[in-house]
Amino acid sequence: MPEITVVAGARPNFMKVAPILRALRHTSIRPRLVHTGQHYDVQMSDVFFRQLGIPAPDVHLDVGSGTHGAQTARVLESFESYLTSTAEPQRGVVVVGDVNSTMACTLAAVKLGVSVAHVEAGLRSFDRGMPEEINRLVTDAVAQVLFISEPAGVDNLRHEGVSEDRIHYVGNVMIDTLVHELPCAEALDMPGTLGLCRGGYAVVTLHRPSNVDDPSRLSALVELLLRAAKKIPVVFPLHPRTRERLCAAGLTEKLEAGVKLLNPLGYRENLGLIQSAKLVLTDSGGIQEETAFLGVPCLTLRSNTERPATVMYGTNTLVGEDLDRAYMAVNDVVSGAYRRGTAIPGWDGCAAERIVSILEAIWGDGR
Repeated sequence: MPEITVVAGARPNFMKVAPILRALRHTSIRPRLVHTGQHYDVQMSDVFFRQLGIPAPDVHLDVGSGTHGAQTARVLESFESYLTSTAEPQRGVVVVGDVNSTMACTLAAVKLGVSVAHVEAGLRSFDRGMPEEINRLVTDAVAQVLFISEPAGVDNLRHEGVSEDRIHYVGNVMIDTLVHELPCAEALDMPGTLGLCRGGYAVVTLHRPSNVDDPSRLSALVELLLRAAKKIPVVFPLHPRTRERLCAAGLTEKLEAGVKLLNPLGYRENLGLIQSAKLVLTDSGGIQEETAFLGVPCLTLRSNTERPATVMYGTNTLVGEDLDRAYMAVNDVVSGAYRRGTAIPGWDGCAAERIVSILEAIWGDGR
């Protein structure tokens, strides 16, 4: 039975590998799961494995946090050591998303002559100030098999000169996980647990350095959320990084005077909260995808997105740096003036089956 390695490193990766691992159970391929440990906090890692039914990792690299360069180097070195020590040569490596682990494991594999498949390839924000953009560009440049989640990804790779035989439009595995977990998420009744009315509150998620590392930008965002909270109840599950920055800027008490602050949520809890929200304000790419499927208006607090289909199909509005515009968009949603979008092709809950069918053709026993 041919062996392949599936890599997960950080919270966004877990939702992407779960449906792929499920689909691989019905094939001739045996997957080995490597957790790099890029996210090592229990609330950012372990709880997702339990909820999503992801098996215990075969290998845990325990790289932890650090600067981008240091963390990337530790992942690359550790993953190279893993690949050279496996009893059974790996027929391929599957990486997902755009975190440091994605790029580092790709580089380690290709330097050893191991084929790499990148799930969620071709996404571009065209902002090289974002570390994730560099990770995407490098990974797609050297991975042999590129699985695309939205139409713009195909165009981006063609413009970069990628050959057609490497490009496979398969749809969005994040939606696979959402469809699989939605019944359990709804059963949790997160609005009721938090004393909220279904369809009567806003959810906020913020974690990107461009929003939380600059105290003046963070202070302006706090003002926006406090203004929004006068129109509609606002709930804010805090990423550990964001909580740290709020505390350092002395903004926590000011924010919690008008906004309901929560600890990080598990996947199902977060999904249940978003599914019943009136709107979401975020800088997360994954939540842009989830709200598109759920039909919840999304206001993205960034000036660009690597998921342009969400804007093209009207499920997401980029409000950029203009927080007055963001406040006006909140008003539009609350008043009912906001125009809702339409379904995105291939975001149907079946992307993993399409991915695995291709993997079996190129890495399975019958290759």
